[in-house]
Amino acid sequence: MVYENLRDLLLNSSSARRYFLSLPVSRQMELHRYGGTIRSAAQLRRLADSLDKYRHQLELGGFPP
Repeated sequence: MVYENLRDLLLNSSSARRYFLSLPVSRQMELHRYGGTIRSAAQLRRLADSLDKYRHQLELGGFPP
């Protein structure tokens, strides 16, 4: 199902809300920055995964997250 934004997704999908709330608060804050572009649970998970991979790459390169 497609929603208007992250807020709408979290208000209307209990599974997406559970997943979101299982993430560290810092990751939740990061995801809120992209809230206007997150329109499905799949997009939410993909973006969270992408942010994890990006952060990991920064750490491997010696940069702080």
